[in-house]
Amino acid sequence: MTNEPLEDVTYEVERGLAWVTINRPHVYNAFRSQTVDELIECFNRAWVDPSVGVVALTGAGDKAFCTGGDLKERAASGNYGTSRTGKFEMIALQRLMRDIPKPVIAAVNGLAIGGGHVLHVICDLTVAASTAKFGQSGPKVGSFDGGFGAGYLARIVGEKRARELWFLCDQYDAQTALDWGLVNRVVEPERLKDEVRGMAAQLMLRSPTALKLIKHALNADTDSLPVTMAFDALDLLKKTDESREGAAAFSEKRPPDFSQYR
Repeated sequence: MTNEPLEDVTYEVERGLAWVTINRPHVYNAFRSQTVDELIECFNRAWVDPSVGVVALTGAGDKAFCTGGDLKERAASGNYGTSRTGKFEMIALQRLMRDIPKPVIAAVNGLAIGGGHVLHVICDLTVAASTAKFGQSGPKVGSFDGGFGAGYLARIVGEKRARELWFLCDQYDAQTALDWGLVNRVVEPERLKDEVRGMAAQLMLRSPTALKLIKHALNADTDSLPVTMAFDALDLLKKTDESREGAAAFSEKRPPDFSQYR
């Protein structure tokens, strides 16, 4: 751990619950490489802190949980900015969220779209505000997630719904997400954090070793998903004109034209 000052993320511990908040509301909590680095820093802090029993991931403000990668930055620079290691460490973040031996709760306060949707999917539990929206966006912007965001999502909602999420890129309300088994609970926005606190308090009464072992057991079924291969393929896609068209269209607020790539 580096314990460097945080800019894109905030970290707070209250009565055994660590709140990790993506703090970029001006871009609907979209992440850049620095954001991912800071999320890794926070999850590592929570891992080694014996006073922390549960981690909650949320977004600042009331508009968005996370809307995935910062496409304006990608359109401008071709990537998501500089990182501490020189790599975009999304694989490391996803594996860390799965491997941390403590329950992780997503508190979805608004839009959970694209890579932000994948982050909530990876969390052990999800509590959503009634105003939350869920969906994938990759094929709209020349991107995809062929790892946990596809294979694990299909385990949760079923093959047909996973394909609908990815192929159509529609957005779904919180009640639909609940009906599909995509979230655990839906509450009014003003009750979201209290609901997460109550769930965390209940979890804090459980055997931490039992929780750790059952989390590992449940993860075992999907640990073999080809996540690294999927991200290598995504890296290749992002270097193509087809992917650049998707990012540019988003930045310019126009429909993308993928017709020449069929």
